[in-house]
Amino acid sequence: MSLSVWADKDVPRSTPTSPVSPLAYGKKVFRSIVLCIVLLIAVLSTNVFKFTWSSPINYCKAFLLSNLNKYGNEQLCSQYDVLVPKNLLWNKVGEVVGTEEFKDRAVNWLAGAIRIPTESYDDFGPIGEDPRWETFKHFHDYLLEAFPLVHSTLSLTKINTHSLLYEWTGTDSSLKPVLLAAHQDVVPVEPRTAADWTYPPYSGHFDGTRIWGRGASDDKSGLISLLSAIELLLEAGFKVERTFVLAFGCDEEASGHFGALQLGKAMLEIYGPNAFAFIVDEGGDISEHYGTVFAAPGVAEKGYLDLRVDVASPGGHSSIPPSHTTIGILSRLLVEFENNPFPVEMSTDSVFYGTLQCYAGHGKTIPSDLREAIVHSGSSKKALKNLGDILFKNPTNVALVGTTQAIDLIQGGVKSNALPEQAYAVVNHRISTLSSLAEVIDRDTDTLKGLANKFNLSFISFGGPISDIGASSAYGSLIFSDAFNNSLVPAPTTPTSGSNARPYELLSGTIQATYNAHRGLELESHNVVVAPGMPTGNTDTRYYWDLSDGQILRYNHRNSMAFKDVTSGVHTVDENLPIEALLEMIRFFTTLILNTDESRSV
Repeated sequence: MSLSVWADKDVPRSTPTSPVSPLAYGKKVFRSIVLCIVLLIAVLSTNVFKFTWSSPINYCKAFLLSNLNKYGNEQLCSQYDVLVPKNLLWNKVGEVVGTEEFKDRAVNWLAGAIRIPTESYDDFGPIGEDPRWETFKHFHDYLLEAFPLVHSTLSLTKINTHSLLYEWTGTDSSLKPVLLAAHQDVVPVEPRTAADWTYPPYSGHFDGTRIWGRGASDDKSGLISLLSAIELLLEAGFKVERTFVLAFGCDEEASGHFGALQLGKAMLEIYGPNAFAFIVDEGGDISEHYGTVFAAPGVAEKGYLDLRVDVASPGGHSSIPPSHTTIGILSRLLVEFENNPFPVEMSTDSVFYGTLQCYAGHGKTIPSDLREAIVHSGSSKKALKNLGDILFKNPTNVALVGTTQAIDLIQGGVKSNALPEQAYAVVNHRISTLSSLAEVIDRDTDTLKGLANKFNLSFISFGGPISDIGASSAYGSLIFSDAFNNSLVPAPTTPTSGSNARPYELLSGTIQATYNAHRGLELESHNVVVAPGMPTGNTDTRYYWDLSDGQILRYNHRNSMAFKDVTSGVHTVDENLPIEALLEMIRFFTTLILNTDESRSV
């Protein structure tokens, strides 16, 4: 049954099953084996088909694999139905998006946005004092000119001068609003690399296939495709029943303190806690794995900690050095960190495990041994550990699942003949969704406690004394603190199954409808597998947790498969976006808005 049939009914739709249960899997295996044995006995006793001895064995093996593969597809990662908007306007909008005239408009919209260098910096001064903020005023003027219907229909409030908060007010106040987010800012272009770009980084050059420039992929394409979708719907006369809110921060690339943090506070005051049915921001995209196309909405985010490690000890002349200088002690402490990485283990509760199940259930070319390892891991702790042993040989998988540590900054000393009195380093942690900020601090403290005693250092961790060594008797000191006061606990995980997963279900159906429509495929068919994903970084949604009851989806439908021949250049030289990818993103947002407006179950 099509998901759209239930669009106006407040009932659960098709519900994907949870990961394979040990009991269900065991029963399936047992039944398959019994059937196979019966088949072998029948064949061997009658010899009707005159098989060789190897024939029934091979037949049985194929029989088992066929049944288990079918079971895997159904149980490991079942899919929600495709969700096609009932509003006939969707077809008309799709036809417009496919025209050359609209393609030209889309190119100009994004290229114009790229030409305004809205760079954000870690050392931004206060708004109104730092002149580097002024470029955002030009960007706002550009948006006003480029999207006249958006600005004549939606209300706009500027938060902290440069962040934009739009409201598209619906006619039915009983429906929870939806928050759609993006960010205006881009990472700076390193001046020394400007000459390395194929086209100037702020030219917005279109070569007939790709639009080039900083922000083409991250995240002006997300912002522009969202505004383009709304402008297109307004041109078609569409009026919303549900309220949609757009939040565009101005410093996502610099942790969002001036932008999303202030937006979050403003929206909490205007709309209240848990006011939004769900939130959509940048994040996962479309990519190919094991011969299958997957879309991976981010349903969680890691926590974050920049641990500052300060060491102090007596100074003096370098001609009479101690056994260990302050820098030497700090170096030894940092080596201890690197010699003791955070332990990582596979857990069925991790988002990554859900992704693996989708690979096993739908990956056409996934190696049989890997698929079997994933399937068996659902019913055996030993198999789960073995799966981890296989996958954690790849550092990328370790980073996706576990808590990471990276020594990124170090400083100490002022002169070559003066013993350094102080030295510090910053250790960056990305905290596993299955861990906590407190657990990471405790582990770091335990890791260096022994060495602090060895070097006779008093030890204070986040304001609390750790060692018994007093300041008067200590040779020096070791202090742990939050380097930039931007620590973050792991985000709540968005439900992907069950009665609380309706936003994920709606997004999943929208993704599939968009993918099919943009390629002229049968609308109700499943040509893309939607799998839970987890971005490696953090988004502006870190400041929006209180606005929705755990319903945050990080996804803007960027097709990473379009970058097979040319890299996307995100955060580096030659950032670009194929025009087809932009057009599909616009189609995605029109589909999402129409589906959400029709839904009565979110």
